[in-house]
Amino acid sequence: MSTICIDASFVVEMLVPVATSFGSSLEELWLQWGVNRTDLVGPPLLFSEVTSVIREMVYRRRITPPSGEEAFQKFQSMQLSEVSFPGLNQRAWQLAVQFNQPRTYDSQYLALAEREGCEFWTTDRRLYNAVQPALPWVRLVAT
Repeated sequence: MSTICIDASFVVEMLVPVATSFGSSLEELWLQWGVNRTDLVGPPLLFSEVTSVIREMVYRRRITPPSGEEAFQKFQSMQLSEVSFPGLNQRAWQLAVQFNQPRTYDSQYLALAEREGCEFWTTDRRLYNAVQPALPWVRLVAT
C-alpha cells in the first residue's frame, strides 16, 4: 500500500467544492487513491485546520450552517490517518526557514511527507511555487 500526504486545502476543497474550481481533479485523485488502497495521511494540524476552516466558512456565511454540518460530518468519516513523529515541529521549522515561509503550518505537511517518503498533494499554488523545484515530490492539483 502506498502513502500520500494531503493538506487542509486539499481536504476543504473536497468537502466544500464551491470554494474553487478543483472539483473533478480532486475527485479523480480521490477515486484513484481509493482504488489503489492508498493510505492518506496528515499531521495532527490537518484535523484542527480543516475543522476550523469549515466553521469559519459557516461563520462568514460562505456556506450555510447545514452545509457546514454536512461537510464536517463527511470530514469525520474520511479515511485519513493522523501521523506525527518526534521532531516534527523542529523539521517544520527548518523547512520554513529553508523556503522563507512566514509560518510553519505548511511546513508540517512537508516534514511529514519527507519523513514518510511520499508525495504531498496540495491546492496551494503559493506553497507549491515556493518549494519547486527543490521538492519534486510536492504535487499541485490542477484546476
